[in-house]
Amino acid sequence: MLLRRPLQTLPIHLLRRHLSAAAAEAIATSADHHAAADPLSPPYRYLPGHPRPDAKHDEERKAGRVPAIVFEQENGQEGGNKRLVSSKQIRKLVDHLGRSFFLSRLFRLQVWSEHAGQGELVESVRVLPRKVHLHAGTDEPLNITFMRAPSSALLKIDVPLMFIGEDASPGLKKGAYFNTIKRTVKYLCPADIVPPYIEVDLSELDVGQKLLMRDLKVHPALKLLQSPDQPICSIIGSRAPEQKKGK
Repeated sequence: MLLRRPLQTLPIHLLRRHLSAAAAEAIATSADHHAAADPLSPPYRYLPGHPRPDAKHDEERKAGRVPAIVFEQENGQEGGNKRLVSSKQIRKLVDHLGRSFFLSRLFRLQVWSEHAGQGELVESVRVLPRKVHLHAGTDEPLNITFMRAPSSALLKIDVPLMFIGEDASPGLKKGAYFNTIKRTVKYLCPADIVPPYIEVDLSELDVGQKLLMRDLKVHPALKLLQSPDQPICSIIGSRAPEQKKGK
């Protein structure tokens, strides 16, 4: 969605500080002409040829419901059932888990014949959040995409990494720095074996050492979709000793 703002100009006395009198008068006259031609124009207008937001979706968001699509397959081309989900529930989950952890967990999506869980239960299906679009200023959910996750499905998931054992790391005890290179790793996971996160143990990591993707301990059914030789973290350098204060 692209917006165009109508022409606005500085007052004539400010223009004269930087431009000649003739140039300032010409700009002011041009701005007055545009304003007179469209005096009721809003502050922003949509560019022609570009999509505009659906007014129906705006009303649903005001009522606390977020438009969502549930796809059948990974390619996002099959299924595509449109649903409405609670914006409060999505916001609470994203805030509590964090965006990466939210997108790597399976949820039970229930579809009711009426809003707010009223009426008859139409469908109950296990889904994986694929994308969530948040408002840039308020972090309110604007729309969300799910993918069905039956037991037979294989899901590509960016599994978050959780680093543990910092207190026991010999390198960190010596004053070195912990360098995080990757925060998620992509795996192909059976739908029944989706790890919410992967623990990365730093307790034996010394200065100059690093951990690679091949070093991660995961279920054997998970297939790594990235190079196993890629580093995920390292212990680098050491803090320079403080200079002794002169007497």
